[in-house]
Amino acid sequence: MSEQVVPEFQHRTVLLDEAVSALAIEGPRADGIYVDGTFGRGGHSRKILESLGPRGRLIAFDKDPQAIATAASIADPRFDIVHDSFATMAQALQEKGIEKVDGVLLDLGISSPQVDDASRGFSFRADGPLDMRMDTTRGISAAEWLASADEQTIGKVVRDYGEERFAVQIAKAIVAGRAVRPINGTRQLAQIVAGAVKTREKAKDPATRTFQAIRIFINQELEELEVVLDQAFRQMAQQGRLVVISFHSLEGRIVKQFMASKARLPQPDRRLPIRAVDLPQPEMKLLARIKPSDVEVADNPRARSAIMRVGERLAGAASSGADK
Repeated sequence: MSEQVVPEFQHRTVLLDEAVSALAIEGPRADGIYVDGTFGRGGHSRKILESLGPRGRLIAFDKDPQAIATAASIADPRFDIVHDSFATMAQALQEKGIEKVDGVLLDLGISSPQVDDASRGFSFRADGPLDMRMDTTRGISAAEWLASADEQTIGKVVRDYGEERFAVQIAKAIVAGRAVRPINGTRQLAQIVAGAVKTREKAKDPATRTFQAIRIFINQELEELEVVLDQAFRQMAQQGRLVVISFHSLEGRIVKQFMASKARLPQPDRRLPIRAVDLPQPEMKLLARIKPSDVEVADNPRARSAIMRVGERLAGAASSGADK
């Protein structure tokens, strides 16, 4: 029997140079500690390692076993990979004896290899098992969830995480469809959704929003994002950089609101006499909001919706004991 060949799916890292540049890994900061919360296929991590000094350190996270296997090829003593969600950042860093980091990079969403590999179940373009788990070693698959969730729950997930106006109709169609036979394949689900969606957006498959919604729900992407943003800020040294690349409005809104809340000037009680020098200061300075260039989008259409936001923790920010 011949050996099975596992296909290698290519991934083009979005905003590669811009993201690593935003971490400001230069001068004394080159020997700092940085976190790549979403290793993927290692594009950002490898670029960060190129910028690090000899005493620098990079801790990367990823839930995907295939990403962990790719990370094993990086033979660099400055590099560590954690097979877990970036929402475990605080605990993982504590276990490594790390109290502070100088920068955190989060490249959100789904990677091209995950989309292109039909066996992962993320895409409706090619038929495959309806899995959708980023970490295939734990949790329930999308097929398992669709087999047991009630109509109201399915509709709420599709509406809230997919911003789909036909969520009720889609939920009804899924429940009706599974009564005939189990929904185990990506094309099977896509066809059910297509039959329930009355109108189609130009150049967009009617199943796009539903697949996004189920994927986000199965992987708890928004909940984990809220957790990691708070943890990243708490772990960040003064003048540390937070760089986040988002790809859709739901995660982008969470990132935008979090950074804005940290950059907002706290309002003191006007009835109290407070000297100007004692006035509360914002905790973060917003540095940039960057989108891919036309050249990058032309070369990699999947980059078209990306938005990178950059913030810096201010030296005078209150720390809850976390500052240097």
